Amino acid sequence: MAGGAETVAAEAAAAGAHGGGDLLNIVVLLAAAVIAVPLFRRLGLGSVLGYLAAGLAIGPYGMQFFHDAQSIIHVAELGVVLFLFIIGLEMQPSRLWSMRGEIFGLGLVQVGLAIATLVWVGIALGYPVTASFVAGTGFVLTSTAIVMQMLEERGQMGLPKGRRIIAILLLEDLAIVPLLALVAFLAPGGAEATLADRLTSVGIGLAAIAVLVVAGRYLLDPMFRLLARFGAREVMTAAALLVVLGAAVLMQAGGLSMAMGAFLAGVLLSESSFRHQLEADVEPFRGLLLGLFFLGVGMALDLEIIARNWVVIAISVPAFMVLKMAVIYLVARLMKADRAEALERAVLMAQGGEFAFVLYAAATQFGILEPEWNANLTAIIIVSMVLTPLMIILHDRMAPKAGTSLEGVEEAHDLSGRVLLIGFGRMAQIISQPLLARGHAISIIESDPQMIRDAGQFGFKVWYGDGTRLDILHAAGAASADLVVVAINDPAATTRIVELMKHEFPLVPVLARAFDRQHSLDLVKAGVDYQLRETFESALAMAGEALSRLGEPPEEVVEMIASIRGRDAERFALECVGGTVEAGVGLIIGNKGQAEPGH
Repeated sequence: MAGGAETVAAEAAAAGAHGGGDLLNIVVLLAAAVIAVPLFRRLGLGSVLGYLAAGLAIGPYGMQFFHDAQSIIHVAELGVVLFLFIIGLEMQPSRLWSMRGEIFGLGLVQVGLAIATLVWVGIALGYPVTASFVAGTGFVLTSTAIVMQMLEERGQMGLPKGRRIIAILLLEDLAIVPLLALVAFLAPGGAEATLADRLTSVGIGLAAIAVLVVAGRYLLDPMFRLLARFGAREVMTAAALLVVLGAAVLMQAGGLSMAMGAFLAGVLLSESSFRHQLEADVEPFRGLLLGLFFLGVGMALDLEIIARNWVVIAISVPAFMVLKMAVIYLVARLMKADRAEALERAVLMAQGGEFAFVLYAAATQFGILEPEWNANLTAIIIVSMVLTPLMIILHDRMAPKAGTSLEGVEEAHDLSGRVLLIGFGRMAQIISQPLLARGHAISIIESDPQMIRDAGQFGFKVWYGDGTRLDILHAAGAASADLVVVAINDPAATTRIVELMKHEFPLVPVLARAFDRQHSLDLVKAGVDYQLRETFESALAMAGEALSRLGEPPEEVVEMIASIRGRDAERFALECVGGTVEAGVGLIIGNKGQAEPGH
């Protein structure tokens, strides 16, 4: 990191020729991000592509504010490190252990098969076998920064398919260690390295992991507890950064990945009582540095090299990406993923990654790659990273939407229950219990097939049907029912069902679940016979329990809750007359008259 800092300092000095210094560099970087990212997100192109375009615009082949993109990338790799730390905070050791099959099963199969496939691209282009091996292997290492950012933007970090991708990325991070050792072994004269030297390097790596685990297990939580008692908030933030960067430096000293060290530190602190505070302290730095990383990648897109070697790059980029996507898709299907998940994973992970830069630099140092080859391969990786957000956009727009599977589900037809219950979520399930206990026949329809299948495992017969459709209401027996209860969690659909019922079956009483006060007013306007806000009675029950625990006499608690219920009914009646939720505001009991803190 010291070398990277010196290079950044030199870059800042060079920027002085353009009429500014360090401050100008910072202003340019921030301005590029602030302008490009919101614009690209507005256009539906995503923030990653915005950062890449901004980096290209201010880099050596744009407005030339910066001339050494690699110095930016070296410092901004801390964003990837901090990102992995936050991911680790979400991964308790038990959860990580439960992923061992995906990490060393799915991850190992994908990495191994991808290496075996991509090596042939270099051989087909006429490069030596060792150079082709390094080139193909480097492309196998997916960009953790891009994929993690995409997963976060798509809300898939906590989903099973997102977890499987994270498992593969963790295996790839682990793979960089033996791959670097293999590069040293394949180098001209590399075979002269003794077995003792190789065992020593492995031992150092294992020792670094052991030190980190022991420190995390016995030192980190007591340290943060002590700082929480005697330190200021900024000291806690400094300690959080110290833990992350210290773990990263320790892993780097052991020949391992900095990102892996930060991830392990996060895992070790995932069960700490300070986990949420650590996440809040690190998050702002993570976001800024990760954005800086993407800016640096955009700056590093060397247009001169691309122009000089455009034939090789034009062949290599699609060849590497298509073959890698084919391998990922094949492995996903072999591991029982459905077609949609397999295709999405293939598109997300089609690019090369930042660890390839490390691998190619080491191979160049050992004489496996020539400098010109290294430059070409680096350009290929960067172009693939730039293309990934565009491919994701095309995938989202062109991929067939997953159809609703009705396997094991029966559609509503000729139902004749005394009560028609529309929707079978958490509220409808509770509503059904006293009705069934009294022996009333209930017909239940639900539009979520998985909910219907789950309900069947608990002894319920639920039919598939959308209550907003008049033909479904007829098929579900709405015309002959004594009562219809609408308990779905979609306010607009609830209102639509009430309107349909009152228009087509005006004599059938309709009870409806309301989302909030405004929705209650909408339902009254639609003609509902009874509505209840979904949280109202449970909130009153909670308030009653709170009064009891504060020492209020039981009879006064009952009287007070009844009084509040009456005030709410009076307020709602005023709102129905006035037509807005502000009509009964005078009946709300506020706390402005209470004494302020310290008085």
